[in-house]
Amino acid sequence: MSVLAGPRTETGRPQRAAWLVLAAMTGGLAMIMLDQTVVTVALPTMARDLGLSASGQQWVVNAYVLAMAACVALGGRLGSKLGPVTTFRAGILVFFVASALCGLAPTGAAGEPWIVAARAAQGCGAALMMPVSASIVMAAFPAPVRGRAMGLYVGISQLFLALGPLVGGTLTEWVSWRAVFWINIPVGLVALLLVRRAAPANPARPGLGVPVPHTVLLMSGIATTVYALQQSSQWGWTSTRTLAVLGAGLLLTGVFVVTQLRSRDPLVQLGLLRHRAFNGSLVVLLATQFSMLGIVLFSSLYAQNLLGYGPVRAGCASLAFILPLMLGAQLAGRWYDRSGPRPPLLTGLAVATAGTVLWAATLPRVDYLANVPGMALVGLGLGLVFAPVNTDALSRVPAADRPQASGIVQTVRQLGGTLGVAVIGSVILAQEHAVAPTDRLHDVARAMQAGFLVAAAVFAAGWAAGAVLLARGRPRTTD
Repeated sequence: MSVLAGPRTETGRPQRAAWLVLAAMTGGLAMIMLDQTVVTVALPTMARDLGLSASGQQWVVNAYVLAMAACVALGGRLGSKLGPVTTFRAGILVFFVASALCGLAPTGAAGEPWIVAARAAQGCGAALMMPVSASIVMAAFPAPVRGRAMGLYVGISQLFLALGPLVGGTLTEWVSWRAVFWINIPVGLVALLLVRRAAPANPARPGLGVPVPHTVLLMSGIATTVYALQQSSQWGWTSTRTLAVLGAGLLLTGVFVVTQLRSRDPLVQLGLLRHRAFNGSLVVLLATQFSMLGIVLFSSLYAQNLLGYGPVRAGCASLAFILPLMLGAQLAGRWYDRSGPRPPLLTGLAVATAGTVLWAATLPRVDYLANVPGMALVGLGLGLVFAPVNTDALSRVPAADRPQASGIVQTVRQLGGTLGVAVIGSVILAQEHAVAPTDRLHDVARAMQAGFLVAAAVFAAGWAAGAVLLARGRPRTTD
């Protein structure tokens, strides 16, 4: 049995402590996912209370994702050095202290820099939790039921990603926008108590170094690249500013890759990319995250801006997407345990592609009920993808390398989502500007239709790449 093995019985069945581990890790990941979308509905009220500028409003959203994308690989390294459980605890503490600071943001001139800095700190805490939580769950469960456990872990967290607008709208309308952040504090405390009670394995490699120059180079490259992608919809994709900043980010990232390949003790084990099946899972994850985050964001805007729904009603409307996603995640976990990654992943991508095309076809009707079949198919398809793709990616590498591998996986996840929002948003804006205004409501709906068709094309590209790269059968595990 590997040193990473968590609490389980001799017969290979998980003990009660393993389910406590799963609950703790799922709670931590749910907080991270929720905070990606929860502020979108609360932002107008926050802007009035804190006097946020237009740029400041954007950075309340962007600072979180930017910090997470830049630091998540470092979180994976620290997970190997300090132990995954120690790193997770540190991430939880940083996250809910930063959440409290978000809720305590002062009004007046100090409000904007305060809230942006606190959101960036939240992203740093999330970057410590994300790479290690999946490896802790996998270590706690034996291989025969690992897919089922990861189905719960991923399915519930994706549910909270989609529930963000509903939670944010409800708390903002009925309590205060500050409660959007304060809710993380009790969730974080419960997660820490569950980890303490379950006492999962915490293997550490104290002699492992954290090269500071490599860390700075990676964070600078990722942050600059993500910043360019996020700003491209405002600056324009072909503007000199976008190209210069994006070029600088890609150059810094390229220099980082070269230094890692030449280093005897790299910050990121790029050798993991030699595993073809691992790369297949990364490509599938990139494609699905690209399309999903854009769909979730713009479907929320569609419900509020075009259908005229309030925040709470818009969140309830998303249940047509959320409930099939939860169902798909549970089916996929069991399916993966029986047959490996290809059947659930390729089926899920095909269903998501067809669902997105159907959803896009109904958008110009500006009718919620017409959208429901497409929404349900997309949710079901994504549910079939997310649990197996995470489980398979980490199962294809040695157990000792899983924190590092998880750092790579989460970096790809954040970059995919950021790129998707930027590209889909740019397509929608370009389509709006390309047509002479006739019926504003339906013009915007048709522009969103163009963005959704881009998402469908990326789903289809992910299916094609997966058909070539994904491994056949379940991975052989020794832990």
